[in-house]
Amino acid sequence: MKFLADENIPARAVRAVREEGYDLAWVAEENQGASDERVLEMARAEERVLITFDTDFGELVFHRRAEAPTGVILLRIRPRSPEFVAEVLRTVLESDRPWHRHFSVVTESRVRMVPLQLGDPGGAS
Repeated sequence: MKFLADENIPARAVRAVREEGYDLAWVAEENQGASDERVLEMARAEERVLITFDTDFGELVFHRRAEAPTGVILLRIRPRSPEFVAEVLRTVLESDRPWHRHFSVVTESRVRMVPLQLGDPGGAS
C-alpha cells in the first residue's frame, strides 16, 4: 500500500517510516504549499492513502463533497515529538486495518473508520 504524508507530518517521522520500508511520499518534497484540494488530487492520482493532522480533509470529503482519495488517515494525537509521531505511524501502518477505501481517525486510544465511496464525490453516504 502506498501513502502520502501531508506537509504537517514531521520530516523525521517521514524518514523513520520510510526506513521501515513503507512507500511514503511527502507533500513537502513534492508540492510544498499545495492547497488541500491539490493534496487530495495528488493522493487520488498516485493511489495513495493520505496521512494528515489536518481536519479540513474531513470537511472537504464529507461536507464539501470533494472527490475522495484512496483513503485518509487523520491523526488526532498530540504530536509530542517527531519520534512519537513516527512511533504512532509505525504502529498504525503495521496494524492489519484496511486503510484503503476508508477515512480513518486515529487517536491515542482508538481508531474509527468510515468507508469511502471511491469515484463518487462526497465519500461515504
